[in-house]
Amino acid sequence: MGEAAVAAHNVFVYGSLLSDDVVRVLLNRVPPSSAVLLNHFHRFSIKGRVYPAILPVQNRHVSGRVLMGISDPELHILDEFEDVEYQRTRVEESSDKLQAHAYVWRNTSDPNLYGDWDFEEWKQVHKESFIKMTMGFMEELELPESKPIGATYESFYQQDDAEK
Repeated sequence: MGEAAVAAHNVFVYGSLLSDDVVRVLLNRVPPSSAVLLNHFHRFSIKGRVYPAILPVQNRHVSGRVLMGISDPELHILDEFEDVEYQRTRVEESSDKLQAHAYVWRNTSDPNLYGDWDFEEWKQVHKESFIKMTMGFMEELELPESKPIGATYESFYQQDDAEK
């Protein structure tokens, strides 16, 4: 018998995962991707966080890209990385009818969501420290009792603030 077939998934990314460097830390590779617009969603900033959230909003759209050929184990890593604050949801990019998973913020009435999130600003201000935090997350993930990304994020950025 040959190896079991590995499902290939498409995943719409719109925040820190737009950075190839962050994707490479998580997946040990940069999968092929395609730039897309996801209609009827909005990308919000989150108070106290450096990463964004998306929620359904009529007459809005989110620019991002679809990572293609994501394996089941890679999808599990992304699920852990996105943590319980996000729900993996099936979405469809309208122009090509491309089906993908997207991580949508669970709390639709979260008072901490505001405005727009800017990837270019994130790259300049937060990318370097976010990559270090992501490396720490991956080290934690390999431990028998790993902590969720939220806890890794909180402890990393509290430590980072204390060093300043």
